[in-house]
Amino acid sequence: MDAVSELLADVWGRGAVFRPTVLRPPWSLRMSTGAPLMVAMMVRGHAWVVADGGKPLRIAEGDIAVIRGDVPHVVADAPSPGPARTVTASDYCPGGTGPTRSCGRPEDSRDGGFGGSFEDGPVLLSGAFTGRGGVGERLLNVLPAVLVTSSAGSAVPAPRAMAEEVTRARPGQMLVVERLLDLVLVAAVRGWFDDAPGRCRALDDPWTAAALRLMHDSPAHPWTVAELAAAAGASRAAFARRFTELVGQPPMAYLTGWRIGLAAELLRDTDLTVEAVARRVGYSGGFALSAAFKRVRGSRPSEHRRPPRAPAGP
Repeated sequence: MDAVSELLADVWGRGAVFRPTVLRPPWSLRMSTGAPLMVAMMVRGHAWVVADGGKPLRIAEGDIAVIRGDVPHVVADAPSPGPARTVTASDYCPGGTGPTRSCGRPEDSRDGGFGGSFEDGPVLLSGAFTGRGGVGERLLNVLPAVLVTSSAGSAVPAPRAMAEEVTRARPGQMLVVERLLDLVLVAAVRGWFDDAPGRCRALDDPWTAAALRLMHDSPAHPWTVAELAAAAGASRAAFARRFTELVGQPPMAYLTGWRIGLAAELLRDTDLTVEAVARRVGYSGGFALSAAFKRVRGSRPSEHRRPPRAPAGP
């Protein structure tokens, strides 16, 4: 399995939501949905994604922006946005149903906004994964805070066609919306790899690719730099130097991050004990895993257990 497929293998847009928004300049929206991952596309016009403390990134028509849920950010019509209206999970349409909405200056907006057509001004199509269960820890650990890439040449439908699809109530709509969100994410991650020569060189380089494949296939094996270098057919020093240059971190640091990401997913998605998870990802026991987890994540493994599901409402 290639690196992109591996990262996205467990991603599923379960309970996906979309929100087409007709906008009146000047506009500025602070996204506060609580979603682990969000995407944004412009149906008409352009926009800027401004993460707190980050560099503004422009979204043109046909671009896809992917933003991690832990990144406070604003989507606006200018790189230096003014006062922002806060968008929460309640503003989204479950399954994409519901009318388009229009937002202008925060002081002019009313709860819920008002209907508008796609011809009335810039149109933002934003989507979100509503539950962490559909987004793998490994993907969240690898992605930058914000990435913007073009959807040109991908299998993603045109933004307008997507916006019309998610606002049209039809049988099977929820399934279509979930698959659309999955497709957008796959296209964005593909484009991100294509736009980054270092990541592509790491996958194309025979030494580095061989080591990554070994670590991904057998994370529980007690790998050493010397063993990985030998398997790749390189000297230890030359292998370590090239791996660090192409991947961005030394082999053992990468392996630790990979193991901790796998452990977080197992803790969240299974009932395995910490001891069992530790052995499955290459640690001698629960204490060793807990120490590594605390060092890498700043938290204990138990804190990554999926919380009990709340009882259904009336």
